[in-house]
Amino acid sequence: MANQTTQEYNQVIKVCKTLFINKTRDYGTAWRILRLASITDQIYIKAQRIRSIQDKGKQKVDEDISSEFIGIINYCAIAMMQQELEGSENMELALDKVEILYDRFVKETFDLLMNKNHDYGEAWREMRITSITDIILMKIFRVKQIEDNQGKTVVSEGVKANYQDMLNYAVFCLIKMGFANENAN
Repeated sequence: MANQTTQEYNQVIKVCKTLFINKTRDYGTAWRILRLASITDQIYIKAQRIRSIQDKGKQKVDEDISSEFIGIINYCAIAMMQQELEGSENMELALDKVEILYDRFVKETFDLLMNKNHDYGEAWREMRITSITDIILMKIFRVKQIEDNQGKTVVSEGVKANYQDMLNYAVFCLIKMGFANENAN
């Protein structure tokens, strides 16, 4: 099962990264202007739209929820990059540096996934996509609370761990929706 998960995960990330790099070619690193709280709110908007469509059973904007999960993945990567770059005044980053950062944070996040999969036995495969969406929203509210507390926690993990979990949960949803198989080359 680990090989299947690795293959599916990598296929999802390949699509997400391609879109991210192409948008970076178009827009540069305009996202560098965003504060972490703004990135968290962008993730919230995407997760809330997914939940709204799931609850209503229909949508009026012609963009399926897979594009929102891709957005969550890429905004979580942006959040981790932005967190590391905090304090840097360099707003425009070279494409090769952005790609290196993206790959590093996704690799760290994938390694976390593999460790959790070992312990939890890939329980996510038995979860409903609606439940995973709710967990993503819960993690967003946790991050917002940590941000409101100026990053201070008593016993909880920090925002990076929550971004990693949200990224992985969004990948799970895309895998469960068949996205990895549809986009396999």
